[in-house]
Amino acid sequence: MNSYVKLKTARKNGRPTGGAYVNEIFEFPIELHGDRRYGDDLAIMGGVGFLDGRPVTFLAMEKGTDLESRLARNFGCPKPEGYRKALRLMKQAEKFHRPVICFVDTLGAYPGADAEERGQGQAIAESIMEMMGLRTPVISVVIGEGGSGGALALASANKVMILENAVYSVISPEGCASILWKESSQENVAKAAECLHITAQDMKEFEVAEEIIPEDFDNFSKMCAGMKETLIEAVDELSALSEEEVLNQRYQRFRKFGIFEEKRNGIFKKNK
Repeated sequence: MNSYVKLKTARKNGRPTGGAYVNEIFEFPIELHGDRRYGDDLAIMGGVGFLDGRPVTFLAMEKGTDLESRLARNFGCPKPEGYRKALRLMKQAEKFHRPVICFVDTLGAYPGADAEERGQGQAIAESIMEMMGLRTPVISVVIGEGGSGGALALASANKVMILENAVYSVISPEGCASILWKESSQENVAKAAECLHITAQDMKEFEVAEEIIPEDFDNFSKMCAGMKETLIEAVDELSALSEEEVLNQRYQRFRKFGIFEEKRNGIFKKNK
């Protein structure tokens, strides 16, 4: 399956959204609201729940399931108050020594004028900076589309997992095509998708993601049960580390990015 087909699959209508995973995986999830500065952004839902009896903080980008809910949630494109709400809950998790589990699914941060007026870029940068220094384990799962800094703001984690048909990219293929070829035709978007190496398999190869999670939406509860076991294992592994070890593991994980060189035949090889 080529990158463009994977992209369309990740965006397919009816694909489970963040809230569906929260309700399937966590026991007694309680959603918390507001950034304590401006308001509440429904594009990011967050709160506290239990993962097999372990208290955790969850954050999920939520696109909505019908036109009304999608409009209310900006089609999963968070505004600054969404990122500030997420950061508030992450700092709360750090205070009470709860692991943080994030579900990432967004085209990117909301690009409207109102978001810019309220400091969109600063909110994203602040989230990434604070996540890197968070003294509690963070696990992120890309469940659909991980687009640009809007996704990275909830994916600066100790461990990143990705669904087998999800994509993760520094820019949308449409945006890349419009920059490189001045036209976002289907042919150019498909070409950009291939050049960007956006698939889950690419992410695993480049060590941007540690694990690929199989999809089985026809048996969603069973799929989530398997994902839950994987998350429990990851939480136990990271919770066994000291705070300093958690910070160092996250730091070293990101330090190893960008050490690939392009060979003449187009195959990427990791520098030793």
